[in-house]
Amino acid sequence: MTQALEAAAPGVVSGKNHTTENFPVASFLVRADLRAPIMAFYRFARTADDIADAPGVAAETRLGMLGAMRAGLAGAGAPEAEHLRDVMAERAIDPVHAQDLLDAFVLDVTKTRYADWDDLIAYCRLSAMPVGRYVLDVHGEDRATWAASDALCAALQIINHLQDCGKDYRAIGRVYIPLDSGLNPADLGADRATPGLRAIIVALARRTRTLLDQAAGFSAQIRDRRLGAEVAVIHALAVSLCDLLETRDPLSERVHHGKWQAAAIALRAALPRLLRFAR
Repeated sequence: MTQALEAAAPGVVSGKNHTTENFPVASFLVRADLRAPIMAFYRFARTADDIADAPGVAAETRLGMLGAMRAGLAGAGAPEAEHLRDVMAERAIDPVHAQDLLDAFVLDVTKTRYADWDDLIAYCRLSAMPVGRYVLDVHGEDRATWAASDALCAALQIINHLQDCGKDYRAIGRVYIPLDSGLNPADLGADRATPGLRAIIVALARRTRTLLDQAAGFSAQIRDRRLGAEVAVIHALAVSLCDLLETRDPLSERVHHGKWQAAAIALRAALPRLLRFAR
């Protein structure tokens, strides 16, 4: 499917992989035998994301490609989806996670504005929450952990939206910042945020902290100590990124961690979780 997308619009495949994402994906902290099924889901999601975001490709074409991804989950279709279908069947994982994710990418093709916070969270229920639920199911974790996972995943999604708000608007005309915030979407096309836009971003970053507060005990709920450590790392990185969003302008400044900064945050977050279980 990646080859088909490149053929339809050369140069639009993002080239992103699990090592370039904001947050760890199947890192060394995760049990080695569980990384492959997580990576199968990631490759499925990465391909669908590239399809939905492909600039210059007609919406009808992108929806057709997403249809091929959905067909692969059911039988014959995109290879990334067929592979994930086999992985889910082997592990008796509910395919609803992948189906929900595809629904989110269809929204990305057909919807470019979000009315309010509830509208944005409804999108996150499809675009972000299924990712955490899938990883928990791969690990055989109790579904009682889903509420905390949902809050964390929604927070990660909104942080990504805020970091990339200018790029999303300029490249694909998409705006995730709720319109009831008082946003003038055209402000996202500037080289620097207006005071009004900065205030909106700061307010949303602070509201995102409430989701992170809801997820504060998530790591401790997880039985698998290695997954718990990875979740602790992700949570700590998200809190730090909210700090950056409150102090930096994503239109004109870098609002991402450097390699060594991320490593230091990860080490501080993971060690207490790992050492507690090692006693």
